[in-house]
Amino acid sequence: MKFLFDFFPIVAFFIAFYIPEDREQGIYLATYTIIIASFIQICLYWLLYKKFEKMHLITFVVVLIFGGLTIYLHNEAFIKWKPTIVNWCFAIAFIVSQFYGEKTLFQRMLNMADDKLQLPTQVWKNINMSWAIFFIFMGFVNLYVAFNFSTEFWVNFKAWGMTLLNLTFMIGMGIYLYRYIKEEEETPPQEEE
Repeated sequence: MKFLFDFFPIVAFFIAFYIPEDREQGIYLATYTIIIASFIQICLYWLLYKKFEKMHLITFVVVLIFGGLTIYLHNEAFIKWKPTIVNWCFAIAFIVSQFYGEKTLFQRMLNMADDKLQLPTQVWKNINMSWAIFFIFMGFVNLYVAFNFSTEFWVNFKAWGMTLLNLTFMIGMGIYLYRYIKEEEETPPQEEE
């Protein structure tokens, strides 16, 4: 459910882009739509959980700034930068957490779940740095597609290509984590003396 909730603004952007027949106008309608959808996402999350999701707030601020510039200056280049800026903000957060604090950002995010996962410190750091590298990579991929292909191709890539890349990476992380989860389950509990 949360996965679908997180992708609500992207889906709204994609749908709005295809409403006008003129694709040039589609990007502006889609930009208005993603700003409104991101705001709705934050409000609904607050109503449901009585807290704000940092990822939603960061995304909303970037969408508001770059979407606002896109609309005000009538230049689609600004909204095309949005995924890169968001990805790079997350990459910086993951990198900083690698060196500051007791836990990495990935460890803190995963341990918010009820089932606390116990992994060696180096594994947490490896996974955390993998996410940082992945976000940097995704930022560069977005820029390449945004400025070397048509706007319509970029919109489709943003909706489907980036989602598929994210899903593939998460499956890879799941496979990597599975062996540690399996080892943890197989380790018999130690008896008290």
